[in-house]
Amino acid sequence: MSVISRRWLLGAVIVAAAIVAVMPAGATDVTTEWATIQLPPPPALKAVAVEPKTTALLLLDFMTGNCGERPRCVAAVPTLKALHDKARAAGMLIAYTLPGGGKIIDQGIAPHEGEVVEQKPGGPDKFLGSNLEEKLKAGSIKTVVVCGTSFQGVGVGTGSGLAQRGYKVIVPIDCLSSEDAYNEQYAAWHMFKGGPAVVTSNSTLTRSTMVKFSK
Repeated sequence: MSVISRRWLLGAVIVAAAIVAVMPAGATDVTTEWATIQLPPPPALKAVAVEPKTTALLLLDFMTGNCGERPRCVAAVPTLKALHDKARAAGMLIAYTLPGGGKIIDQGIAPHEGEVVEQKPGGPDKFLGSNLEEKLKAGSIKTVVVCGTSFQGVGVGTGSGLAQRGYKVIVPIDCLSSEDAYNEQYAAWHMFKGGPAVVTSNSTLTRSTMVKFSK
């Protein structure tokens, strides 16, 4: 090792030691700082225009057995239906997951004959163990609007899976519900800024009324 390299290494060690020396005890244990951590500002929502021919709407796990037991999800159903109706009128591909053959929460958003319905039990990333990607590719889909329950589960899991597979991900925050507001909050932040760059750079947070369908 050269003299310069040794000096550089020694300097780096000294700086690191100095940083450790001034850090408060427990600084690497986030639970000790929990009450003093300042929340970041809410994500900036952006209006988006989608091309129906190359865009799909995913409705993930909107069943009576889970959504029906979550007040925030039940409250979101009319908003979801309004987005669903616009997407269907625009001729977009609509895909559903109803694990275990679960019953849709509202017949107004029920799948039509021939639409993509995945009923296999599965986790938060709906690509795993399914032919979802095959169906999206067959439809020449490039952009996907993700709606589901729960936000921190299927929203983050499938939204991240989409981004990592090269899709543009549209995240209408009022169509992704959770058991409580905090779960929605940290999931929204993950997709906006907290997640890996491949996810945040390919995701757009919006509101359902800010999604426009080009003709």
